[in-house]
Amino acid sequence: MRILSGIQPSGSLHVGNYFGMMRPAIELQEQGEAFYFIANYHALTSLHNPEELKRYSADVALDFLACGLDPKRAILFRQSDVPEVTELTWLLSTVTPMSLLEKCHSYKDKITRGIAPSHGLFAYPVLMAADILIYQSDVVPVGQDQKQHVEVTRDIALKFNAEFGSVFKLPEPRILDSVAAVPGTDGRKMSKSYGNTIEIFGEEKALHKKIMTIQTDSQPLEAPKTNLETNVARHLLKLLAPEPAFQEMDRKLRAGGTGWGDLKQTLFENYWNYFADARARRTELQKDPSTIDRILREGADRARPVAQNTLARARKAVGL
Repeated sequence: MRILSGIQPSGSLHVGNYFGMMRPAIELQEQGEAFYFIANYHALTSLHNPEELKRYSADVALDFLACGLDPKRAILFRQSDVPEVTELTWLLSTVTPMSLLEKCHSYKDKITRGIAPSHGLFAYPVLMAADILIYQSDVVPVGQDQKQHVEVTRDIALKFNAEFGSVFKLPEPRILDSVAAVPGTDGRKMSKSYGNTIEIFGEEKALHKKIMTIQTDSQPLEAPKTNLETNVARHLLKLLAPEPAFQEMDRKLRAGGTGWGDLKQTLFENYWNYFADARARRTELQKDPSTIDRILREGADRARPVAQNTLARARKAVGL
């Protein structure tokens, strides 16, 4: 089984990135041949600061390795280090219906939030399709918000195969329902673009303050708490705390006498403990920045022959 996923280096990675994509990807590295890339071409749709792009790209690699990605098992690389993907994007573009791209929720959502409607933003799903198809991927671990793009990838592959013969596999998305949509501090989906994230590796005091400002209702301290199923802090605690600790806090909330501040303090403590080992690994990795660049270059060296082989087949199929 070949596994493929990517993540944009458009800012500091957060808890939503971790549970929605990173942890499933790290678990899958034990189950097949894993290709994981830092999507710096994709990041250019929103990030136009070259120094930030370089820094965030290195940070994504650092965070992934700190959280448990093993470069001996999984292939980790920068998207731009395998430029064959851009040529395949063009080949796929020639068979992609405009109507298919016009239906994509992500594009509509981003322009609604004020992002300039560039061609890159509109054609993002075609580049994503090339990312997936060029490695003949079987499984794509993604967050719920990217599921539609994998479905678009399948549609494009079917169209290409129908036009030119069987070149591409049809990938399947892999989404864990329990973590498919991680809420941010304001209750919306956790996203850098909403400014509601809890970073995986942030400064302790700043993150404590952020968690303590999570929106809650005004039920008094002594009252048994209701509407717990929609409470953001409780949802995050369920992800980050051991089951006994979560159940104990849940019992206290339902009994009364425990306030939202107690819940949020417990959330912070469990969040801080959850990533403690990863923080220690990250500190060690930071001591030698050349290690990150070496791992990414070696990853590209392993990924590129696979991409070149698929592109050669696609070129031959279309008559180039």
